[in-house]
Amino acid sequence: MSALEASAKIARAQSRQAMLVEPGRLELRDYIAPRPAPGELLIQIRCALSCGTDLKTFRRGHPLWQLPMPFGHEFSGVVVEAGDGVTAFKAGDEIMAAPTAPCGICFYCQHGQENLCDDAVGRMVHGAYADMLLLPAHVVARNTFIKPAELPFEEAALLEPLACVVHAQEMARPEKNETVVIIGGGAFGLLHMLVLKAAGVREVVVVGRGPERLKWARELGADRVVDARGADAAAEIARLNGGFGPDLVIECTGQVEGWNDAFARVRRGGRVVFFGGCAAGTALSVDTRRMHYDNLTLMAPFHYRPRDVRRAYELLAGRALNAGAIVNARMRLGDLAEVFEMLERGVVLKCAVIP
Repeated sequence: MSALEASAKIARAQSRQAMLVEPGRLELRDYIAPRPAPGELLIQIRCALSCGTDLKTFRRGHPLWQLPMPFGHEFSGVVVEAGDGVTAFKAGDEIMAAPTAPCGICFYCQHGQENLCDDAVGRMVHGAYADMLLLPAHVVARNTFIKPAELPFEEAALLEPLACVVHAQEMARPEKNETVVIIGGGAFGLLHMLVLKAAGVREVVVVGRGPERLKWARELGADRVVDARGADAAAEIARLNGGFGPDLVIECTGQVEGWNDAFARVRRGGRVVFFGGCAAGTALSVDTRRMHYDNLTLMAPFHYRPRDVRRAYELLAGRALNAGAIVNARMRLGDLAEVFEMLERGVVLKCAVIP
């Protein structure tokens, strides 16, 4: 056994992994990571990021995933061992990856809608809140990349959420001369803002709740911020764009109230992106007369495709966004429960969990 193999064996034996046992209860358990099968990679986690989907799952579980389950899906790390047949990566490589990949052969994949492939979310990689993580072959083959040396691990771990943003904006097709309103000043809302500003969009307005969220949006480059709780919020949005209202509204709260607000605020002939996913069983009430006679376009993008992941990788690798500024807290793996307490209180955008 070589020194590298011996080191990998010790690392596997000393691993920890966070499990979501039931809503609201996490356990950090000892974990012996398996050796990678053909096509797979075993990686040492250098950074896992908190996520809005993780928070929702922590609160109430998730309809697609059975508890108890390994937890966490935004990550970057270093290859510990590569399975047989892997030629693009080797032990010691610093990598970044999205936690899903489509099958490439189903109906949706053949129609360019790989985001709807059953393999995409159905075979999602969980367990990034850990020391070690096994990447399956389909993810290694399609959505794993060498991390540029100058790109911090924290920023590299943004690959998956940024891919979701890229997919949504490709659908929305914002123009440089437009006014865009983002409803929601959380991490996803501010990622949308950064991508829009990097693309040269004329005016990007963030509508958020609470002074901290508005301060973060302003510091990261929003052209204007609006307090959603203010009595004049609706009128302030209506005055945008020379009094016509926003050309494009991107909803990032995942609340029905936000969906209704987005529909109400967009100008005639405008577009609405319902980006934030709402709880099951909720419904949106649409004024059909306004929908028709105001010539509105409504979109609800979900997940991402390999080309979105590739574009997100290019944006991060090119250091085009200052996306790492979204990560505004750092905690150790052993303090993961405290991370979710911070998220519940809304005092952090994204937290880097460092093993």
